[in-house]
Amino acid sequence: MLENFSKSKIVAVLGPTNTGKTYLAMERLLGHSSGMIGFPLRLLARENYDRAVRLRGPEHVALITGEEKIIPAKAKWWICTVESMPIDKKVDFLAVDEIQLAANPERGHIFTQRLMHARGLSETMFMGADTIRSLLRCLLPGVEYIDRPRMSVLSHVGHQKLSRLPKRSAIIAFSFEDVYRIADLLRHQSGGTSIVMGGLSPRTRNAQVEMYQAGEVDYLVATDAIGMGLNMDIHHVAFAKLKKFDGRYLRRLEAPELAQIAGRAGRQLTNGSFGTTENLDPLEQDLVESIENHRFDMLQQIQWRNHQLEFRSPLSLLQSLDKKSPYPFLRKSSEADDYAALLQLSKDPEIASLCKNYPHTFLLWDVCQIPDFRKIMTDAHTQLLKQVFLFLYQYQHIPKDWVASQIERLNHVDGDIDALMARLGHIRTWTYIAYRPNWLANPLEWQERTRAIEDKLSDALHRQLTQRFVDRRRTVLTQQLHGKTDILAGILKDGQVIVEGYPIGWLQGFRFVADSTQGLSAHHQLHHVARRALRQEIDKRIQQLRKSPDHLHLTEA
Repeated sequence: MLENFSKSKIVAVLGPTNTGKTYLAMERLLGHSSGMIGFPLRLLARENYDRAVRLRGPEHVALITGEEKIIPAKAKWWICTVESMPIDKKVDFLAVDEIQLAANPERGHIFTQRLMHARGLSETMFMGADTIRSLLRCLLPGVEYIDRPRMSVLSHVGHQKLSRLPKRSAIIAFSFEDVYRIADLLRHQSGGTSIVMGGLSPRTRNAQVEMYQAGEVDYLVATDAIGMGLNMDIHHVAFAKLKKFDGRYLRRLEAPELAQIAGRAGRQLTNGSFGTTENLDPLEQDLVESIENHRFDMLQQIQWRNHQLEFRSPLSLLQSLDKKSPYPFLRKSSEADDYAALLQLSKDPEIASLCKNYPHTFLLWDVCQIPDFRKIMTDAHTQLLKQVFLFLYQYQHIPKDWVASQIERLNHVDGDIDALMARLGHIRTWTYIAYRPNWLANPLEWQERTRAIEDKLSDALHRQLTQRFVDRRRTVLTQQLHGKTDILAGILKDGQVIVEGYPIGWLQGFRFVADSTQGLSAHHQLHHVARRALRQEIDKRIQQLRKSPDHLHLTEA
């Protein structure tokens, strides 16, 4: 039988996107004398930590993620990523967001473990999609349900060409190649776009989002990373692809996954729309109806992993991790990165010879928790884990000189977008290591150092994304093309025309000559903006001509 937590009121807040589930949970959290909430992303944890600090003060709010820990002595409210929740701490209120992620093959077992074993003393709240309702009934008899309807209407509008998509649209693809290609097209068509991908650091993603929110660009190209926690002024979501590589094979996204992404369109009481673009056909009618009405098949299984582990040896640890679940709806998890790392390292003769008791096997498992933010899971990451383990085994900490050499290799901003993203993933791994207790001498120094390098790389990546995918001049011209406000324009002594600080061509008498460096596709746009910008100047020159002496001569030139 499942554990009995009858003394804690358990509430499930279920509904689609844009229903205020997280807002409700944060209100309940801060309404208790103490509380803890787990978010699926570091970015979301940080955003809600900042909000709680504004409301309750920094001395009472803690932040715990794999890469960041702020724990004041008088902390009452704990904002965490789900993996980092210190569930042994007693708090009055406990909540977990996006609980349907218990079905995720890689991370789901963590959410399931919180669902089954994490409780607040007086109230526990799980927020997520309605698809997990039937499994909650099995796991949590007597749970109280709060259904949250969507605040706005989400409507299907069919297929639209990329060039015809309305402003404030998000275009969805699932590979770097497709994201870059679509972003390049939008740069030439409309001046530019923001980029949101899972490989971006939170700082870079925030900078790209802020550029979009500020109206510097009118479009956003994103992967499914947009599907969780990004509350933006998106009016329309257009799918350019429906398939993604999930680490094992190329698969089509399921209806609830598409709905999670499409639901980013519309915010609060503002309605939104979704559809397809590029070479995709319109979505099937039954799929459209499911997304519009938020009706999907219930989850039949969620991921589970035994949490009562044996540490006599790596083999006994693997055997305990491989233990089958007691219920058919709890599917044994086998795709987590830590399990894969342990499996590889346990086959290493040197590691096997050292791990023959509880402390050393426990240390090995602890090292296997180091995430590979580059998501490559190659021998390079395994070798890093092995070296960290050997240092900790021999010296109880990682030598300063070796750490410095590893980190300094990442402390430069040369290279293209992909190189910067790889370097960012690597430094985030080192930030995680810096926050592990007793692994490094002077951990605060290393935390500050890795954070500074991450910020440096993040800013460089934002600059590179902006330089590649945003044409500032074209963006200004596109915004002015349909604008109704006055244009800030001027003419230099040589006749060069400047609009909003950008040169667009020359005025030769009454004739405007567009800047040839903009390409043929921009000429119509340049002429349209020039007509608006030069209207007063042309009128002025006509008046001067009318008042000039009557000795005009026509020529054949």
